Order: sequence, then C-alpha cells, then structure tokens
Amino acid sequence: MSSNYTVAAIDCGTNSIRLLIASAGPDGRLVEQARDLELVRLGQGVDATGSFHPDALERTFSACRTFAKTISDHHCDQVRFVSTSAARDVSNRDDFFTGVRDALDVDAEIIDGTEEASLSFAGAMSGVQVTDEPVLVIDCGGGSTELVLGYGTTIDSQASLEVGSVRLRERFLHDDPPTAEQIDDARKYVREALGSCPVDVAAARTVIAVAGTVTSLSAIDQGLAEYDRVKVHHSVLAASQIFDLADKLLSSTVDEVEQMGPLKRRRAEVLCGGALIIDEVFRRVTAGELVVSETDILDGIALAMLAQES
Repeated sequence: MSSNYTVAAIDCGTNSIRLLIASAGPDGRLVEQARDLELVRLGQGVDATGSFHPDALERTFSACRTFAKTISDHHCDQVRFVSTSAARDVSNRDDFFTGVRDALDVDAEIIDGTEEASLSFAGAMSGVQVTDEPVLVIDCGGGSTELVLGYGTTIDSQASLEVGSVRLRERFLHDDPPTAEQIDDARKYVREALGSCPVDVAAARTVIAVAGTVTSLSAIDQGLAEYDRVKVHHSVLAASQIFDLADKLLSSTVDEVEQMGPLKRRRAEVLCGGALIIDEVFRRVTAGELVVSETDILDGIALAMLAQES
C-alpha cells in the first residue's frame, strides 16, 4: 500500500455524524489529515415513530455534502460510511440510503452492534498503551451503548445495549430538568439492560470510555471554555466525579447545561441521559477511575480500511 493511500471514514450515529480522513504512518498508526463533527440528531423521534424525521434527514444530508467537499479536497482513495443504532430498525431507511448516495457517491452501511463494539474497541485501544490486564471499553452513543471487555488487543466479550443518550431523553427524561420519577424510570431501564448483559464489567482493571457523552463530561470537569481534544484525551474521571456530574446534569435545565462547558445545544439537550448511563455502568465497575479517549469507532473504521489495503 502506498504511504499516500488516504481513507475517509464516516460514522453516522443517533446524535452526530463525524468524518476522519487519515493515512497510515510508518508505525501503522493513523496520520490524521482532517476531522469534523456535526450534531444532526438523525435519531430525532425514531424511538417513538420508527422512522427518520424529514428534518433530521436533511440535516444529515447537508453534513454529508459538506463532508463530500472535504473528501474531494483531500483526494481520498477510499470512503466508508458506517451508520449505527439509529438506522437499524427505521421504516424509511431507503430514503436515508438514497440521500447519502446522492451526497457522497458512496453506499451507507448499517452495521450491527457486534461490529460496532469491535470497531469501538479497536479505535479506543489504538490510542492507549496496551497491557495484558482486562480492559473495558464503554462507547455511549445516542441510541445504544457498547461494552467490550478485552485482554490486550483480544476481545473476550462484548454487548450492544439499547440504551443511549437520545433514547433515554426522548423515552423517559421529558421534563427540563427531568423529575425524580422520570430519573428513577430511566435508571430502572438502564439497570435492566445491564442486568442481562453478558460482559463482566467488574473484571476490568482499566476502563476506557469514548464518544461525545464522556468527552463532554471531561470538558465540564476540567472547566474548559473551549473544547480541546489534547486536554480531553487521556484525561481521568474518578467514580465520585462521574456520580456528581450525573446528579448535577440531571438536576439542571438544558440552558444551564449549555453554560457548563463548550457544549453545542444538541449535545446539552441529551447529556443528562448519557451521564446517567455512564453513572450506572460505573456502579458495577471495580476500577476506581475512567480514562477518557478521543480515539474511538471512527479511528477503528479508518484502521480497518487501511489494514485491508496493506
């Protein structure tokens, strides 16, 4: 494979759509050329209606058109568009496929929870020093949460749970701020999902969390006025900090959450749901802290593409 071989990876989730353009360095690690994110809330109303809202589709296609120009400017050799939880069960996903194809000239792939978990694990592990101790990777998205337990770079067990920040907000946490009863109902729902999860989260000696919920929690905890990927990557949240942040977010209005850190409105609207999920997972973890990673499923997608061409 030429050292100039460049790939474009697109991760389209329930709340955000993201682009990474990268090539492989001499050591096999990613050499990032461009990275972009748009909060499009593709999963708007999907949990209740089972279909994509026209406005959500248009926001997503608009982001795709922006990404298409970036991809063209970087002369990418290969493009892969991966969609996760929001697109799995909708009734009008043909509209989604057509819009993506028109905007990017590439077919959208809808991957299952198993592949999503595997790619998240690979991406997270690419940014840390690998040890033989059991590592748990948590990927809390808008529609689902992936839990992956591995030893070194080998996956031992994995699960994709139908709990996510957008899903909880729309199904349970209706008020602003949510009521105590709504929070209790949401916690019960998450606990039931975790109770039947085959991943032994208590076995982990290291816990790594990826995606927008946990990076936002880190930014708030650090008091960042502007988002800084360098400061967020490999930052650490103790269990007590996670619990305190979740309580704070669940008792705050969206306007108040938006002022807590460098948060876009669509992130602030659902952050309390994501924090609740991280909180509940960590109540089952024996490790005392969580490592925040900026490398995630997007990096996993790019690495997989480059590996196929090597």
